[in-house]
Amino acid sequence: MIENKKVEVKTVGEHRPGDVCELKVVRENEMGAFLDAGTGNTSDDILLHKQQQDTPVKVGDMVKVYLYLDPHGRMTASRKLPKMREGQLGYVKVLSVTRDGGFVDIGAERGVFLPYSEMRGHVSPGQLVWAKLYRDKTGRQAVSMRVEEEMVRASKPAVDVKVGDEVTGTVYNILPEGFFLITMERYIAFIHRSEVPGGRLDFGQKVTGRIAFVREDGRINLSLRPQKEQARVLDADLILSLLEKRKGSMPYGDDTPAEIIKDVFGISKSAFKRALGKLMKDGKVKQENGWTSLIEE
Repeated sequence: MIENKKVEVKTVGEHRPGDVCELKVVRENEMGAFLDAGTGNTSDDILLHKQQQDTPVKVGDMVKVYLYLDPHGRMTASRKLPKMREGQLGYVKVLSVTRDGGFVDIGAERGVFLPYSEMRGHVSPGQLVWAKLYRDKTGRQAVSMRVEEEMVRASKPAVDVKVGDEVTGTVYNILPEGFFLITMERYIAFIHRSEVPGGRLDFGQKVTGRIAFVREDGRINLSLRPQKEQARVLDADLILSLLEKRKGSMPYGDDTPAEIIKDVFGISKSAFKRALGKLMKDGKVKQENGWTSLIEE
């Protein structure tokens, strides 16, 4: 796919770039077929190049095409139809980013403009994001990442789910408190930042989380943190790893301040003590004078 260049929006009769329409083949030449634009002027006929024909066409055929502007600003047709229609949502790939915005792939012959004002977060080429297709004030097709209202309309209440179930979703909105996702089942899910290890997710990011709460309105709250028993095992492995790097002992134990534990291990003081307690119960470590040491087998 080749991205759009910034060109003046033009129309041919009632047809605009970005339209999907059925047009009649009125003539052919070595370049391809020409479609009747309905203006009564043959100079307005729209070229459907041979390379844009998935199957051969002949004079008199009615063909469904996508209209776009070629690099010279001329209205051109393609049989490659977009996967989105105006007003619809799509999970689309970012093709490129400029200082004015970017271009995204909607499955058509050309990328569609994503204005900088309609971006959310830091957008990079190759990133998948949720966007809606619309026309701007000039009549040009564009997409916006501001999709909250459309997501609510497209969603459905969570049914036949329970706390502990896992679901997979993609991020479509980010607030200071946390992240909104749409799941594969079209449930709206919220993840509080405290339930995200590291506290960060990106727009369009795909994650699998555990249902922590099912709301009365059918929305769900998720957690990306492991359950306590699983977390205890992971945190214990983290402690053992550091002990091995330090040749069997470390100056951290039950009395170490919480801020030091957080800085060294990236976990809370309570999580550290639970993991340490498990290791002591399993006979793998011991504590003496504020130090924790491996027990030789």
